[in-house]
Amino acid sequence: MTGEERVVAAMACLRAAGAMVEVLGAFLMLRCSRISAALKINAALGILGPAVLVLVCALGLSGIVGRVSWVKLFIILCGTMLIMAGTR
Repeated sequence: MTGEERVVAAMACLRAAGAMVEVLGAFLMLRCSRISAALKINAALGILGPAVLVLVCALGLSGIVGRVSWVKLFIILCGTMLIMAGTR
């Protein structure tokens, strides 16, 4: 497996793990059957989503750092930060 394939596989694994935790959270909400507990679970999941986004973007950027100019990397980083700021 090449370096690029490893990075893509790691990105996919992080996304899959994040999705599994989200589904588990949904089942926990159904099992608790209380709004207060569901809100606490939802708050925890709200932290997970952006964390996965940042980690996957960081992995992707690490994989293309040698092929893309620093200006484009900076623009991608700014875009990621704007997404984070816009979803608060």
